[in-house]
Amino acid sequence: MDTNFQQLIDQMAEMTDQMTKAGLDVSKMSRRDFMRVAAGVTGAAVLAACGGGGSGSGNGVTITQWYHQYGEAGTEQAVFRYAKAYTAANVKVSWILGDYGSKLSAALLTPNGPDVFEGQPTLQMVKAGQIVPLDDLYTADVKSQYTDADLAAQTINGKIYGVKIVDDVGVLYYRKSMLNSAGVAPPTTMDEVIAAAKKLTSRNVKGLFIGNDGGIGSMQNIIPWSAGSDFLVNNQIVFDNPRTVASFEKLRELNQTNALLLGSPTDWWDPSAFTQGLAAMQWTGLWAMPAIIKALGNDFGIMPWPAFDAQGKPATFLGGWSEMVNGHGKHINESKAFVKWLWIDNTQDQTDFNLSYGFHVPPRKSINSTATKLQSGPAAQAVQFFNQYAKALSPIWDAAMGTALNDAVSAIVKNGANAASQVHTAAQKCQAELKNLLG
Repeated sequence: MDTNFQQLIDQMAEMTDQMTKAGLDVSKMSRRDFMRVAAGVTGAAVLAACGGGGSGSGNGVTITQWYHQYGEAGTEQAVFRYAKAYTAANVKVSWILGDYGSKLSAALLTPNGPDVFEGQPTLQMVKAGQIVPLDDLYTADVKSQYTDADLAAQTINGKIYGVKIVDDVGVLYYRKSMLNSAGVAPPTTMDEVIAAAKKLTSRNVKGLFIGNDGGIGSMQNIIPWSAGSDFLVNNQIVFDNPRTVASFEKLRELNQTNALLLGSPTDWWDPSAFTQGLAAMQWTGLWAMPAIIKALGNDFGIMPWPAFDAQGKPATFLGGWSEMVNGHGKHINESKAFVKWLWIDNTQDQTDFNLSYGFHVPPRKSINSTATKLQSGPAAQAVQFFNQYAKALSPIWDAAMGTALNDAVSAIVKNGANAASQVHTAAQKCQAELKNLLG
């Protein structure tokens, strides 16, 4: 990405955050409204520059493609290599550092947003015309290559807006040697998680790491799912119930034990705290497994997040990234052709991207079934957990709903607020947002 444009996008991402804090719903603004409001914050000259400049050099059409910063070594070089191999157009790749979500949201409000980008389709993006349907890329044979869950996550109002790049799943890693030394069995319920974390905590080692915020971000969906609750089903907000309340109360109880690692140099998505022996257990993704194997050999085991209690069941997430095409882009047809070439037709690079750096579950069934690296040991267990327990939020669930829930969980866990009241208030906010979206 051009350095000046990168700086402008960084500034716009900061403006997006400022507007949100000021009570403005940026997701519902038109590009013109965003520019008008932002101009009052930073000056029209900066924003005018966002609309200028070409799309890159080279012969023929140039399309721009954005990736967030993957943590696995070699991934960045790989995506540039894929783009270079494409001959039907020039593909200019940008590797976005920092807060990818905010930068992408800001960029999509400008005329120079990326033609092709990673993310998750949302109803807001559809309504804003920021993504285009990709149904013409999905022949019957192609569609049969994806699970119903993956297709559902890409489908809004009956149209498919994304092509899944990777499927991700979270697992609870534990150090076998540490658990054996402490006489602790792998936990099977939330109460056992709390008891194990306390027993595994010593002077230099904490029992559990689920994020520097105490698991507010990583666990706000997982623990309610483990209790049998959910969030948005059949266009209804459904989490205002005693099971959700109980799950957040248990997360607060866990935070009060002094058994959680807080202030790690990296957050829950990175395995460093676990591999360096700072925590005996850590919630992170399958993507981290190669690094954990390299550091610890076979001195680790994995499990899904344990069932909340006897009435619950183990839980994990169906995560990952999808490729989408900018509805305001200058080269929509060329962008769709590139997406088809790389993420539907090009099985060799899909295999490389999913398995050569970190471990991801390849979305295409044909690749998944022949992925030898995922067919034995802990990796095979993780795939089994993915198939049995993984869940995803509805594509209608948006950032405003996520913020309302996160604020409630923060108040419960960090401030000791009444859990039932906070959950009820968050559900009312989410229902109002949902009504506005669907209306």
